[in-house]
Amino acid sequence: MKKSNIILAVIVLSQFCCTALWFAGNGVMNDLVSTFQLDNSALGNLTSAVQFGFIVGTLGFAVLTIADRFSPSKVFFICALLGAIFNLGLIWDKNGLASLLCLRFVTGFFLAGIYPVGMKIAADYFDQGLGKSLGYLVGALVVGTAFPHLLKDMTGNLPWKLVLFIITCVACFGGLIMVILVPDGPFRKPSQKTRLLAFIQVFKDDTFRASAFGYFGHMWELYTFWAFVPIMLQAYAKVHPSMNWSIPLLSFCVIGIGGVGCVLGGYMSEILGVKKMASRALLLSGCCCLISPLAFTIPYGNLFLVFLLFWGITVITDSPLFSTMVAQSAPVELKGTALTIVNCIGFSITIVSLQIMTLLKAYTDSNSVYIILTIGPLFGLLALWRISAVSGPNGVL
Repeated sequence: MKKSNIILAVIVLSQFCCTALWFAGNGVMNDLVSTFQLDNSALGNLTSAVQFGFIVGTLGFAVLTIADRFSPSKVFFICALLGAIFNLGLIWDKNGLASLLCLRFVTGFFLAGIYPVGMKIAADYFDQGLGKSLGYLVGALVVGTAFPHLLKDMTGNLPWKLVLFIITCVACFGGLIMVILVPDGPFRKPSQKTRLLAFIQVFKDDTFRASAFGYFGHMWELYTFWAFVPIMLQAYAKVHPSMNWSIPLLSFCVIGIGGVGCVLGGYMSEILGVKKMASRALLLSGCCCLISPLAFTIPYGNLFLVFLLFWGITVITDSPLFSTMVAQSAPVELKGTALTIVNCIGFSITIVSLQIMTLLKAYTDSNSVYIILTIGPLFGLLALWRISAVSGPNGVL
């Protein structure tokens, strides 16, 4: 096996292991609610706490150009270790809503040194075929995000604290193999000094700005959809009691299948072009948002699952493609900072989307509320049209 393939495999495995921290709380949400006597808003609030922590972390990393000044593998390892420690804090018996929110916030903060830094490491190794490489990497993020749901289903009646302990150990392992097996890449060009305004300067480029705006539209939809997948399944099962479903297992399938979409999208982008592939995926996910109210009226459970699985594929397929466009339109010495600040803004948008959806679900049980997710894909498609206007019909790549 070629050395580059081994490196990519290690990065992908590390990303999978460490991003399991992201939805660790969601995977045991029912246990957290019952153990600590939380109310129905816990899902949105605890998920938003992780996102908010990630936003603060990415902003700090971007301002200080951490990923460009220091060894990305070492940054990844330190953040994986610290994120795992705070994730384990969820098992403390004296927790309340405030402490749970703080723990999820800090875990999200250290995820800022995992997800965008992992993409930076890949960009340092793969100058050509970056879209395909990031397809594998984001695919690992997707499966890692869905993993807590699968682990909860597999462990059956095992204590929920053990589930969190396993996730913590998995994250530590991911950070360890990254720092041991993945040295700095050949295309890394370290930034020699702190550039506090670098994260603003990258937006002066029209192509970079349009690529980033496309990503922002995608993010409006993504994490709200992921967070509410179990709620969607429960809502359908409530109307159709004959559906004897395992909600954790199906949640894993709907979220995790997006990893396949990321990989296939990466390969197809080499044929169709990155911009064109991203726009098609975004268009399809936007259509899913638009027709989602009708999907809940489908009388056949298997057909409803097919719809959610298709949505699970299309909702994430464009993510590595947008990251590729961002990385390749940014100055080489600021790739890490560019990816980090775009992640920061993108995840800020997810909090707004999540909170709006949580508020709407508190006032109504109508499944029509998911139609507001259409706003994101529409905005992203307009941004992609801007790339065509600036760079021609084939986009930037």
